[in-house]
Amino acid sequence: MSAYVNQPNGVFPSVCSLDCPDQCGLLVHKKDGRIVRIEGDPDHPVTKGHICNKVRNMTHRIYDEKRLKYPLKRTGEKGSGEFERISWEEAIQTICSHWKNLIREHGSESILPYSFYGNMGRLSAEGMDRRFFHRLGASRLDQSICSAAGAVGYKYTMGGMYGTDPEDMVHAKLIIFWGINAVSTNMHQVALAQKARKNGAKIIVIDVHKNQTARFADWFIPIMPGTDSALALGLMHILFAENLVDPAFLEKYTVGHEKLREHVIEYDPVTVSGITGVPVEDIYQLARMYGRTSPSFIRIGNGPQHHDNGGMCIRTISCLPALTGQWLVKGGGAIKGNPSYLTINSSYLQRPELLQKKNTRVINMNLLGNALLSLDPPIKSLYVYGTNPAVVAPDGNKVRKGLAREDSFTVVHDLFLTETAKYADIILPATSSLENRDLYTSYWHHYAQIQQPVIPAYGESKSNVEVFRLLAKEMGFDDACFKETESDMIAGALDHPSNPYLEGITYEGLQEQQYLKAKVKPLFPGSLATPSGKIELYSEKMKSDGHPALPTYIPLEDDGDFPFLFVPGPNQHFLNSTFSNNEKHQSLEKELRLYINRDDAESLGIGDGEMVRIWNNRGQCVIRAAVGESVLPGVVVTQGLWEGNALVNSLTPDRVADMGNGATFFSGRVQVEPIS
Repeated sequence: MSAYVNQPNGVFPSVCSLDCPDQCGLLVHKKDGRIVRIEGDPDHPVTKGHICNKVRNMTHRIYDEKRLKYPLKRTGEKGSGEFERISWEEAIQTICSHWKNLIREHGSESILPYSFYGNMGRLSAEGMDRRFFHRLGASRLDQSICSAAGAVGYKYTMGGMYGTDPEDMVHAKLIIFWGINAVSTNMHQVALAQKARKNGAKIIVIDVHKNQTARFADWFIPIMPGTDSALALGLMHILFAENLVDPAFLEKYTVGHEKLREHVIEYDPVTVSGITGVPVEDIYQLARMYGRTSPSFIRIGNGPQHHDNGGMCIRTISCLPALTGQWLVKGGGAIKGNPSYLTINSSYLQRPELLQKKNTRVINMNLLGNALLSLDPPIKSLYVYGTNPAVVAPDGNKVRKGLAREDSFTVVHDLFLTETAKYADIILPATSSLENRDLYTSYWHHYAQIQQPVIPAYGESKSNVEVFRLLAKEMGFDDACFKETESDMIAGALDHPSNPYLEGITYEGLQEQQYLKAKVKPLFPGSLATPSGKIELYSEKMKSDGHPALPTYIPLEDDGDFPFLFVPGPNQHFLNSTFSNNEKHQSLEKELRLYINRDDAESLGIGDGEMVRIWNNRGQCVIRAAVGESVLPGVVVTQGLWEGNALVNSLTPDRVADMGNGATFFSGRVQVEPIS
């Protein structure tokens, strides 16, 4: 227990736990043992005291009267939300008794852990839980729902998830936000862009929706979903044709620039305009601005990777800075993510050696519906934590049908009775991050941070680390690793000599200073982790993996005969489904809307503010229409994952992307019709 917990009054350092690149430094104000205010830490080198409304209003979530206080056992039908209170002892014994029987009758792979990064703490998301399920021999989860496709695509080009230091972005003179609503999802990148703008930088946004970031820009370029690689190739066509490339950089630091020069001839601006919906003159203007402005910086977002061709989209965009030599210019280059700098000792933290059967089956989390309904041998038990698949997973109706199986034993560990928890047999109450000790490493900036408990556990809630210790004990696992403290685990995770960027970051140091920066250095001059050691514009590895060796536009898969491409993007006041059940955050967000082009709405007889039915062969939703010019014809967009009757992921496909087994949330098609 930290000393902060025992102090009823004061201001205490903290860190935001949300799955967000900014990972803000916080100050938590306590009065009479209760948190009364959360503000940003003005001394944090990157976030500098500025925080989003989600976190500013976090106390409404921590002290929400609907928060779970004690374990529950189902008494009604699955999905009914009918439960009764039980003790922790009964809960743990019930879970382990079921699992022991399942292992005896069906084998340990009949059990599936299903988790993600609802809490980005490294112990909460990938610590004692991994040790436990490795030791148990459960089926393994391919956690590919978020950035998997883009990470693979970027690594083909750059060798790892290494990019520009965000703190250097203030030096840029041209900033392109490509497929990211950064105002809502990476606000400090916007703050840095605003500083650069005051120094003369121009800001461009390329996106499928005129969202808040697009309205912040000097120039918004709307694009048809899934065509980003075509636009990037069109820019390359012009950069090569008009000699706006850096021959010296290409020769010294890249592989395949000659082949790429020949390859992009076919992506002329007229052809690219027909694919992307971007006017020919805009393609020329964008290419010339990018080729003639230095430093130029691209913030590559999550959006483009959530398509059938998502990996190739990111692979293609990530080639652009090499063409103009921006990696040698302070403030130039790109960021898709920077997690590789803060790579911890995952082998120590997760203990993969505990898994005795090395070919244990792996189940893609994007295919949860299929896994629950048709996998052979079947899943007989599901343990859910750090995520809410009934709302978040694609093809949601299929997922909820699978969760409703009476022959499957489901456990959910969460703060709230979520849509997923309603299908549980046993519910375990979870602590919030402010009640835990944990390690945090940003996947955008370069700072590691520590969270010390600020308040006691709410009710009878327990952390992931605590719960898996209890489960291990009840299962009879006496391995020493299950007895380690959180402090031991953090210290061991940071003891990673093979990552020189972590040098000097220790548990003791974080206790003293709250945050410490990785020892980053410019990528060039230097060698990358690609096979050639250079930026691979042409990749033999891609070829051997079954992909085109050169960046290529590949159209989206056929998703049925429906007229609209559907993009369910993020909103301002939720983070995925987190906060969607809290009244304060709902009031800030107001309601879910379907953004539709005015011409499309008029042709369908839909007026602004009218309720519409949006549907396909996977499901349907009823949503209020927002008619205007914020999307191109043939595109509809929603923002945020709401619970209740607007489960937009009922409409999304559960196909996997071209790389990394990633999700394809944004490659679905729908029909829209007025409700008469």
